[in-house]
Amino acid sequence: MVTDYDTALDSDTSISEALRSRGLRVTAARHAILKWLSSHPHASADEVHQGVLEQLGTLSRQAVYDVLSASVESELVRQIKPIGHPARFERRIGDNHHHLVCTHCGRVADTDCKHGHAPCLAPADPQGFVIHEAEIMFWGVCSHCRSQTESHHDKG
Repeated sequence: MVTDYDTALDSDTSISEALRSRGLRVTAARHAILKWLSSHPHASADEVHQGVLEQLGTLSRQAVYDVLSASVESELVRQIKPIGHPARFERRIGDNHHHLVCTHCGRVADTDCKHGHAPCLAPADPQGFVIHEAEIMFWGVCSHCRSQTESHHDKG
């Protein structure tokens, strides 16, 4: 499956082109944040700040929030909000995928939609709405936490 993410978001040139095509100026902060997110999906704003700060040397937390907000609004970045966890940001856009969230460690992973097209679910009564997408979040225990729990029980 080819998505916007697969085709246009990793190279320096394509990041610059994507920003310009959305009417956004290419700045060092915007470029660095989008590039960093390409290889660090599901990062919180604080994680983005720390990761990009190492590259740029100086960047305010507010600048990160501003860039992320503009990037979400212009559909360059997707924001997910797992209940009880900070908002997460990813560059994988333009496809119909969902998320798995570990209830122990908070790890977030992508999972492709079984149906392939949006929306995967339909409400019993859409009440006149035309539904474009359904946001699905699966909650459970990741394999790492499961193995840690099993290992702990084996010792006890």
